[in-house]
Amino acid sequence: FWKLDSYPALNADEAAIGYNAYSLIQTGLDEHGNAWPIHFQSFNDYKPGLYFYLALPFVKVMGLNEWAVRIPGAFLGVLTVLLIYLLTQELFKDKKLSLISALFLAISPWHLQFSRGGWEVNTATFFIVLGTWLFIKFVNGKKGINLILSLLAFSLSMYCYHAARVVVPLLGFGLITIYKSEILTKTNLKIISISLILSLLALAPLAKDVFSSNVLSRAAGVGLFADKGPINRINEQRGEHTNLNSISARALHNKLVNFGLAFGQNWAAHYHGEFLFLTGDSIQRNKVPDMGEMYLTDILFLAAGLIFLARSLTKSWKFILWWLIVAPVAAALTFQAPHALRAENMVIPLVIISAFGFTGLITFLKQKNLKAGIWLLSIIVIWMFARYEHMYWVHMSKEFPYSSQYGVKELTTYLAGVQDKYEKVWITDRYDQPYILYLFYSKYLPINFQRNHNLTARDEFGFSTVRDFGKFHFEQVDYDDLRPNLPGSLIIGTPEEIPDEANIIKRIYGTNGFEYFDVVAN
Repeated sequence: FWKLDSYPALNADEAAIGYNAYSLIQTGLDEHGNAWPIHFQSFNDYKPGLYFYLALPFVKVMGLNEWAVRIPGAFLGVLTVLLIYLLTQELFKDKKLSLISALFLAISPWHLQFSRGGWEVNTATFFIVLGTWLFIKFVNGKKGINLILSLLAFSLSMYCYHAARVVVPLLGFGLITIYKSEILTKTNLKIISISLILSLLALAPLAKDVFSSNVLSRAAGVGLFADKGPINRINEQRGEHTNLNSISARALHNKLVNFGLAFGQNWAAHYHGEFLFLTGDSIQRNKVPDMGEMYLTDILFLAAGLIFLARSLTKSWKFILWWLIVAPVAAALTFQAPHALRAENMVIPLVIISAFGFTGLITFLKQKNLKAGIWLLSIIVIWMFARYEHMYWVHMSKEFPYSSQYGVKELTTYLAGVQDKYEKVWITDRYDQPYILYLFYSKYLPINFQRNHNLTARDEFGFSTVRDFGKFHFEQVDYDDLRPNLPGSLIIGTPEEIPDEANIIKRIYGTNGFEYFDVVAN
């Protein structure tokens, strides 16, 4: 929660969550005039809606600000640390392993990155872990209500994030297969039936909404089949045959084979050492500089954990390994891989295995009376965490200055005092979805916005934006073209878009010290 309202800067997706919650409170409609939706239209990406509704009471009580948007995610991130302790204890009845698992998740770069913001995926991971813990409690002979609550938690995760709709059924299949003897007892049949009926009822509104054309088109836009690479490869490979329409050419080079290979490559990429331990996600917003999604020392702990668990592959460990296998499947079904955001639930099995390796190594060193080795391992873990904190707080915003929307809050504050003097305000769209950030920071009346805007057609990545509302226009700045056509206006562009000789009346800097906007009085 430290400096949660200011670091990192709010991004466009978070602003969309806050402003849509604000719009619902004010009007009962989202920013585009849809009443209490399951998926929020937003940038035509149709975001799953549960996190919007979790943020809504905070926006109501605290007002439209960064705290209100981020507190639910941070709070559930903290609770997930407790849940991994409870889950590990229920699986293995080992308090030391459970505590180390909780510690490793609490300091995990992967989990911390998505706990410090309004990330729907982090909420989905919370409900997945909650559902798994309650399910294991049920199969361990605890009350049948745990199964009902487990399936409801799994259902809620699917209302949070698209990837959960792939991962949760796969996890469920693993749980049922591994624990079938514990589940299928006569005393449980009634509670099983009640649980299934309630979960189906809970998922019915989601199922109806998911299969609407808008949500499906968004999924298709980022899906594996949107990648033209495998199709181009098919044509290339068939072209290398004497007869490109021959049976052998069609049998060996087709969509099933090439998209299957693409999926396999995407899936395997999430286990690459470079992604996990060295550089992390290629998207800067999803990582800190010079670090992977896990610590470099986790290579040792994971290797040790896998060796130790191979000696006694219990049902509990079979399930953890199954989770590790299926965790990146949803991410692998898109054309961006590896993807830390879509595969975030993968951190749970990785942390548990890593903690198992760490505790096993400590036990081994104790048996050998190698106290210096224990101290060395502990100091290395502390040093790695300290280095992560340093990279996060000191370097991230400077080395990744465009990973969040720095400078927009400062720009909005400045415009509040001068915009009434001008007929038109033209703002560059070089930074992600600036219109929603302006709406958020200015607390623009939702009723006025709903009546006076249009979404553009989707771009090549499946996103739309808003160009105009009120006196504001959001588009790339071509200063030489705009200058003669917008007398009496403010033109706001990046330093690259505004020439030095322009009548710059204000330079806008972000909290990281970077110059983001030049304001020109035309």
